Amino acid sequence: MLYSTNTPTVIPRVPIYEGLDMIIDAGFPLIDFTLYNHYDFALETNYKETAKNIRSHVEGRGAAINQSHAPFCSGERYLTDFVPKLPRIIEFAALLGASCIVVHPMHESGYHYKQRERIFDLNIKMYSSLAGVAKNSGIKIGIENMWEYRPVSGIICDSACADPYEMNRYFDALGDKDAFTVCFDVGHAALCGREPDDCIRTIGSRIGALHVHDVDYVSDLHTIPGHGKIDFDAVARSLADIGYTGDLTLEADGFLKRLDVELLPSALKLMNDVARRLADKVENYKR
Repeated sequence: MLYSTNTPTVIPRVPIYEGLDMIIDAGFPLIDFTLYNHYDFALETNYKETAKNIRSHVEGRGAAINQSHAPFCSGERYLTDFVPKLPRIIEFAALLGASCIVVHPMHESGYHYKQRERIFDLNIKMYSSLAGVAKNSGIKIGIENMWEYRPVSGIICDSACADPYEMNRYFDALGDKDAFTVCFDVGHAALCGREPDDCIRTIGSRIGALHVHDVDYVSDLHTIPGHGKIDFDAVARSLADIGYTGDLTLEADGFLKRLDVELLPSALKLMNDVARRLADKVENYKR
């Protein structure tokens, strides 16, 4: 199994090509080129040339871009301010060579109480509007399981697709395996009070991409496996049990955020070793 890490706490803290080299030098064979915090160049007129140059640089170093993440926000502003940009973002990610781009479902405070069906309808309409550009670009849209804060207590709870059965409902209602897949976020599942391995078995073969990071079941730490409380041995077993054939993508940028830039190379090397070890576990359990 191949594995990758995302870019947002490396780029733009260092220039794009320097950051890509830093990740590749750490040992990662794949890169999740993240587009939620640094994507203006994807909207410029020369976006195709920019994507071509980035892809050429990465592949020239013997690596590849496997995944991306679209920009997002919460609430209906997502539908008005961000979704109109997504066709270009999706095309840009495909030009980079990514096989999956994660597009959040629209979600907002109060979802758990009274808005589930309304948000379901809005999301099916939103995702359906993007299916054509995804298929034309040769990339799949990854639907991610989300969380939110309860309005009064501030405690994390379910949001769109947090329930694995609801995730299945979304994917099955869209009914287009050429345009959509499930990007299962291991940490988000734990934050919503579920064991990630149980969710993986429930969603099963619909999962085509992963966001892998550790949490303490209380806060969204986005740190590396082993620095929280998730049982990653159980996660590896469940991925093997469903015959998962996709990549393993770290979204553990919280581990890097407070480090000085000078420490990023050594921290990325540790992240590479952790990701490789987890990927090897999955393959060993398959055997």
